[in-house]
This record gives sequence, C-alpha cells and structure tokens, in this order.
Amino acid sequence: MNKLNSKNNIYYWSPFLVPIATPKAVVNSAKSLKYYGKNYECSIINFFGEFNSFENVLKDKNIKLINCFNKRLLNFLPKYGKLKSRFSFIIVFILSFFPLKRLISKQKPDFLIIHLITSLPLILLIFFKFKTKFILRISGLPKLGILRKFLWKKALPKVYMITCPTKSTANYIESLGIVDKEKIKTLYDPIIEINKINLQKKQNINLPFKGEKYFFTAGRLTKQKNFLFLCNSIKKIIIDIPDFKIIIAGDGEDKSKILSFIQKKNLQKNIFLIGHVENIFPYISLSQGFILTSLWEDPGFVLIEAAACRTPVFSSDCPEGPKEIIKNNYNGLLFKSNDENDLVKNFIKFKDIINSPEKKKKLILNNLILTRKFTFFNHYVKLNKILSNACN
Repeated sequence: MNKLNSKNNIYYWSPFLVPIATPKAVVNSAKSLKYYGKNYECSIINFFGEFNSFENVLKDKNIKLINCFNKRLLNFLPKYGKLKSRFSFIIVFILSFFPLKRLISKQKPDFLIIHLITSLPLILLIFFKFKTKFILRISGLPKLGILRKFLWKKALPKVYMITCPTKSTANYIESLGIVDKEKIKTLYDPIIEINKINLQKKQNINLPFKGEKYFFTAGRLTKQKNFLFLCNSIKKIIIDIPDFKIIIAGDGEDKSKILSFIQKKNLQKNIFLIGHVENIFPYISLSQGFILTSLWEDPGFVLIEAAACRTPVFSSDCPEGPKEIIKNNYNGLLFKSNDENDLVKNFIKFKDIINSPEKKKKLILNNLILTRKFTFFNHYVKLNKILSNACN
C-alpha cells in the first residue's frame, strides 16, 4: 500500500536560545504542510520551552509540541557571546542525547527534519539504526571545520536528503564531494504569508522621533549583521543628508558597543535602537527603504519580508542570499559588502530612485515577482515532492 494513503509523521528538531529566523522557518514549514497537505502530522520538538512563544499559532494549526524539559531551563543558559552560547549548546547536546534517541526509537516518525544543533541527530544516525528518515536542513552557509567535515563524511551518506535555502549553498555543498548530488535539493524557506503581513502592517506604532521619513533595518545585534559598520557609514551619509534617520530593531551582544558608538559620534538624532520587536512590519511598511548590511545571509528573511511590504531594499552583496535574490538596479540596489565608501556612493543612487515615483514603483514590482518563490505554497510543493518520493 502507498504510504501516502495514511498520515506521515514529520518531526522537526531545532533547539535555539534567542529569537532568530530559523525557528520561524521551522514553524512556517510545518504550517505549510498542514495547510496544503492532507497526509501529514507535524510535531516540533520543544526541548526546553523555546517554542512556547509559538504555542497558540501551533495549536491553531494542529501542530504538536513535544516537550522534553522544564521551560525554566532556558533561563539558566547563557545566550549571548560566542563562548557562552557554545557552552549552552554543549549543555543542550548532553541533556538531549538520550531523550532524542528514545523519542525517535519509540515514536518512529517517518521523517526527522533537523535545522539547528544538527550535530546531535547526525551523531545518533552514525551509531544507531532508525526507521526514521533524516533530512538535514542547511540553515545558513556552513563553516566546515575539521570536526564538522569529519562528522559530515560519516553521517551524510546515511541522511535521506539535504535541503538548502539558496542555490548558492546547494552548489557549495555539492562541491564538497561528501554526498551524492542527487541528495542535495534547493528548498526555499516559507517566508511570505501575504494575508498575515497585510494585517500586521496595520498595527499602530510610536516612532522615537518627530517626522515620518526614516529608513529601517532589523536583526540580532551581532557581528554577522554588521550594524557597527552601518553606524560608521551613516556618519558619512549625514554629511550630505543631515536629516537622515534610521531605526534599528533587535537585541544582541553588540548592543552596548553600538550605543557607545552612537553617543561618542553624536548620532542620537540619526540612529535609533528600539530593541527586539515582535511585529516589524509596520516599521518596514512606513519606512522609505530597508537597509541590510550583513556579512552573510542565507537567504535573509527580513530582506524578503521588506519586499513583501512593497518597501525598496538596499543591501550588501554578501553571500549567499542577498547576492542571489537582489539583482542590482532591477529589484533593489547592492553595495560591496563591508565597504563604507561603496555604501555611501550607492546609497545616494538609492535615494534618487526612491524619490522618483516611476523608478520606485518598478523596483518594488520586480521585487514582488522574485519573492514568489518564498511563499508557503511554493515551499509546500517542493517539500511535498521530497517526502512523497520517499513514500512511493
């Protein structure tokens, strides 16, 4: 009998410490399967309560949470800083080794899709036999150190499939020669839920300054997002555009450095930090444009969300997402990553484009077309094909 005639159990594994894009991708992936598919039961492993903030959404979509430990454990784990977060990941690894093994062995889900702290399920796959098919979801371009390379060489041949959020990452994984290229698929993240975005855009917000013209950016205040670089570039921008204003939404380990820089350079009237914001869509929608200065993204959720809000985007040409998603002068403007002079020069061009109604409209429409690949439905079609092939 074809397995598709019965329900297929899909488990997601993605422990996290702080709000990032990947858990949202996990929830959206499960939602897409439940909404468009009739043959899937989806469950998310909620290791220490990290997915509790999604509880109402998941319950509404009949997506199960599998709880492992008391949610208070999260309060005791260091979240910020490279060494501290590494320590927390080690604790998670140790505590979850046997619970995850027992869960897979006992429940025997048809598929386990692994997003974060992937080393644990991959090590389990090396040492134990499971009926469950493992799907490794690459979340961001991986840095292949000695230990990860060794682990991948041992585990990836046993993985059913590897999915990547961009073609560039898929090509990179293929170039490693570790696994059969037939196992590597490009699967775009389910980011765009247009009805929800249009609803959230209507929420009232209080701007931290008088006037309405401003630019916007969002993300964790970390080295990856490169906000100190942005602040330093703004110091040059205001020479020609003294009334320039930007709102930065997010928290992270670089917050004190950024605040110190703003005060030291007297940029309090130009740069505004508003902390972590649950709903960024009103800020994006009301802004003149969205600016992304990241050193790397794969693919860059907020860049795609800005496009869905019909907001012009100005981005670094960093790997892997932005340089693949944004076609210069077609659906946005790019500048050389981590190059202040190029940012300033191209920002002037960007400002001219958004001040021209005709050019701005063309930029926005082109971006809307290219973001269709990141819809829930497109994700479902691609993922359903991967799962269905395993069940035939």
